[in-house]
Amino acid sequence: MKRNLLLIITAIAAVSMSGQISLDSCRHMALHNNKVLQAGKLKIESAEYLRKAAHAAYLPGVDLQGSYFYNQKKLELIGEDAKLPVMNFDPTTGSYQHSIVTTPDGPLIVNGTPVPQQVALLPKSALTYNIHNVFAGALTITQPIYMGGKIKAMNEIARYASELARTQYDTQSDEVIYNVDVAYWQVVSLKAKQRLAESYVSLVESLDKDVQRMVDEGVATKANLLSVNVKLNEANVDLTRVNNGLALSKMHLAQLCGMPINGDFVLADENRESVPVTLRATNFNMADVYARRNEIQSMELATKIYDSKARAERAAMLPKLAAMAMYSVTNPNSFHGFENKFGGAFSVGATFQIPLWHWGGLSNKYKQAQTEAKIKRLELADVKDKIELQVNQAAFRYQEALKTLDASKENLKSADENLRMAQVAFREGVSTTDEVMTAQTAWLKANSEKIDAEIDVQLCDVYLSKVLGSMEY
Repeated sequence: MKRNLLLIITAIAAVSMSGQISLDSCRHMALHNNKVLQAGKLKIESAEYLRKAAHAAYLPGVDLQGSYFYNQKKLELIGEDAKLPVMNFDPTTGSYQHSIVTTPDGPLIVNGTPVPQQVALLPKSALTYNIHNVFAGALTITQPIYMGGKIKAMNEIARYASELARTQYDTQSDEVIYNVDVAYWQVVSLKAKQRLAESYVSLVESLDKDVQRMVDEGVATKANLLSVNVKLNEANVDLTRVNNGLALSKMHLAQLCGMPINGDFVLADENRESVPVTLRATNFNMADVYARRNEIQSMELATKIYDSKARAERAAMLPKLAAMAMYSVTNPNSFHGFENKFGGAFSVGATFQIPLWHWGGLSNKYKQAQTEAKIKRLELADVKDKIELQVNQAAFRYQEALKTLDASKENLKSADENLRMAQVAFREGVSTTDEVMTAQTAWLKANSEKIDAEIDVQLCDVYLSKVLGSMEY
């Protein structure tokens, strides 16, 4: 908002100092105030963030994870106190033997099991742990080693997307400049037609006064005066239409430039008697045109993006290898008897994955991505064909506009001379008012056609430079 206000103040200051706004000033203000271009800049910024994020995939990832659980019961490894038989060494056999209670009848058997003389008591409480509150945490470092080329492909996609955002911004800038130029020359055209309409009103008014005097002197009829009055009314209506069209055109140009639409301003070229014409060569090399056109660059980048996307899908079918290191902690300490303290340990290792069988899911995704890349190549070729046709049409239109301008200048010379002769003949009484009005109408038409031809040359020149990709601003 502050930037827009500053630009408006700058534009107003420029007008107050010079009194006029040039075409370059209009272009400059439009580029800085256009909402589409502002969104385009944000898209470039977004694509740059995406590129940096893709590059980060080459570097090791560090993650910290923590968790807490509340358990209702304690952990009991045995259900009751355990009595473990004790073994004694028997020198006669050289091995350990259970010490069995014996009776005169032999070993004491209870429930089919010999009764040991000695046992080791393993109390239940010794194997019961308090796990009501369990804390766990881990610091993990993962370094991709080989991901089948997916990381490289994603970085290519991100880089091409960043370049694509810039070429799309340039395309939008060309469109904004073209619209500003059209609106600018439209204002210049209507301003010239306003002067022409005012001159025509003056001519008809002068004729109206002459006919009024002739009526007063009795050498002209009321019918002659009424026909001139009708022509004068028509001229005033046309002048009003031109004034309204000029006001609306200025509003449109102000809106494109980000200026107040009700503001009053003067364009640098609107008071010219004639618009200067710069001749442009219509010989061109299509290879150079393709290299300059932002649309071709965008399509080529889109094709590269889809090629990289296919490589990313192919990576899903290749082995993947990554190294890992982790430091984990638990409470109760699972590394030291489940005591209620934090305890931790390091772990290092690697993960390896080989896709074996996915029922054609991975290969079909790869083929689908390849097909999309082929489609983009066909679309690129189609766009090139259309651009070649567009360039040739623009060149023919430009040459036609130049010929029309030359013809309109010749017609204007004839109309000027015809009007002069009609006025002289009318003053000498050898010509009628109808002949004078016909000459005036022809003069108006010739001037209007010359103005249209001059502006058409300018517009054709702007359009030709646009399709050639050579707009300079």
